[in-house]
Amino acid sequence: MKTRQCPFVVKMLCSAALLSLWVAMPRGTFAQNGPDHSPPTLADSSATSSPKAETPKTDTAPKSAAEVNAEILKELETMRARIAELEAQLKQQTGGTVASNALESTSQHNSIAGESPVASAASPAAQPVSIHETTQAAAQEQAAPASQDPFSDADWTWLNGNPRTKDIFWDSKFFTPEIRADINYVSDFNHPTDHTIGGSSELFRSSEVQLEQLGVGGDFHYDNVRARLMTQFGMYSATTPRNDPSVGHGEWDLDTAYRYISEGYGGYHFNVLQGVNVDAGIFLSYIGLFSYYNFDNWAYQPSYVSSNTPWFFNGVRVQIFPTKHLKIEPWFINGWQSYASANHRPGLGGQLKWTPTSWINVISNNYGLGQDDLFVPGRERIHTDNSLEIKYFDRPDSQLDKMAFSLTADAGCEFGGGVSCDGDKKGGPKQSFLGYMFYNRWWFDRDKFGLTLGGGKINNPGRYLVLLPPINGESAVSASTNSPYFTENPGDPFKAWDSSITFDYMPKQYITFRWEYDYRSANVPYWTGRGGITPPGGNTGFPTQYACLNGATSGATTLAGPGGATAACTAMGSGVWFPDLRKDESFIDLSIMVKF
Repeated sequence: MKTRQCPFVVKMLCSAALLSLWVAMPRGTFAQNGPDHSPPTLADSSATSSPKAETPKTDTAPKSAAEVNAEILKELETMRARIAELEAQLKQQTGGTVASNALESTSQHNSIAGESPVASAASPAAQPVSIHETTQAAAQEQAAPASQDPFSDADWTWLNGNPRTKDIFWDSKFFTPEIRADINYVSDFNHPTDHTIGGSSELFRSSEVQLEQLGVGGDFHYDNVRARLMTQFGMYSATTPRNDPSVGHGEWDLDTAYRYISEGYGGYHFNVLQGVNVDAGIFLSYIGLFSYYNFDNWAYQPSYVSSNTPWFFNGVRVQIFPTKHLKIEPWFINGWQSYASANHRPGLGGQLKWTPTSWINVISNNYGLGQDDLFVPGRERIHTDNSLEIKYFDRPDSQLDKMAFSLTADAGCEFGGGVSCDGDKKGGPKQSFLGYMFYNRWWFDRDKFGLTLGGGKINNPGRYLVLLPPINGESAVSASTNSPYFTENPGDPFKAWDSSITFDYMPKQYITFRWEYDYRSANVPYWTGRGGITPPGGNTGFPTQYACLNGATSGATTLAGPGGATAACTAMGSGVWFPDLRKDESFIDLSIMVKF
């Protein structure tokens, strides 16, 4: 109640001051240049008609009524301005906490990948302040530069893997909504009869319009407490869980439990250094630079270094911002893109992000300690992923207004459990990963159009990061037992390269129309051919066993021998069915992507 009465008290004090000034002022002050002592007239035109009518006056000469009236009016305006300033000062003292929370909500969504820490401080308690102190403090406030959150001092919408939206249609101090829609159509030049595309974590069906992802959610933020939820309805809800072998370790059907959540975490922001965030739950991984959300990327189908590496982690992360241009982010996670731990040891890792200028972005992701091969305890994985992005041309008013490139290089290996990093020594066959990708992008007509050229290459003996084709319904869990048609045994060779050209039409910041051509090649049969990868009559329900041409399962996990699939299918008057796999693939994909 006292706080609400303050503006009224200020007005009363100022009114009293004006009344005292009026009473104490000498009456001769209001007299004209004659013996007439009647009250002054505010509309005296003799002194205000024209500047030329004014005559020089000495310091001792009496003032005209018009001059006196003008001085009084000026004094009144000054007092009114002071009253307004005092009211504003009181409002700031009593409402500072609300303003701070509003700033926190806004700043959290205007930096790289939505990872800006909250930099607000608690408002001090209201103190009595004199008019002189108030004026001095206001002047100092105007002179002092506004504090900035890390990565918020530049426009980072040009980055590969970062959304280009700059404006939020609706926001509040408690919740910032986010809606995403991603729809695509793919025409595979191999024309698979079952419309199935393998070897990709972005494209899954040919000759059909498919909803890749419908995401609804957003960020909750209040009083330094934070949480984020983003759903994934559509193809992602089936294809992403299918690539996680850890759900086969134990019970509770974790792939079903998490199927419709792409991000779900809660945490707290600490006002230390330039900010520290501690979050726990499911959060996105940026190993391989590209974002899990295709709207954020320069291309739809990224190269293997991105497509074959994790899109998410389940665990705890700590985001530490020592400076406004540096982030250190350690992870304690269940494993390599896994809802659970495939064996008995969690994974450790982290990200280092540095932006020395507005046109350079340096990222290094590293992972280790985890044992991520299901049913193979003792086999450990290490991996390093490093990216450099440079915007080397920026002329907003030119027809060609921006140019930038990204370069990513990855290396890793597995050791123990019968394999080794350097190969064919005491530890067993070589199990390693080496790859790179390079993309260059051009923007035209104030970012309305975009053109991207790029591609990459990998060498992955042991195939532990090769995306398993879904032959006869094969998944990462079933393949851990047996994968008869495309093996992933220690030392199995796999080399591949790809290239793509992407054209974007972006009439508004919230939508992208994309046309893309991709060519991919491997040294072994891997891509879906015209005959498809689905047995006659559909999947048999036993992906670890060979299927027969009559649509039945052979019951055998080996091909030859008395108990093999050949003998079993022959006994049924049939032969062994084989998928149609090719060494190369090319396709055109068209997509419409929306983000609010």
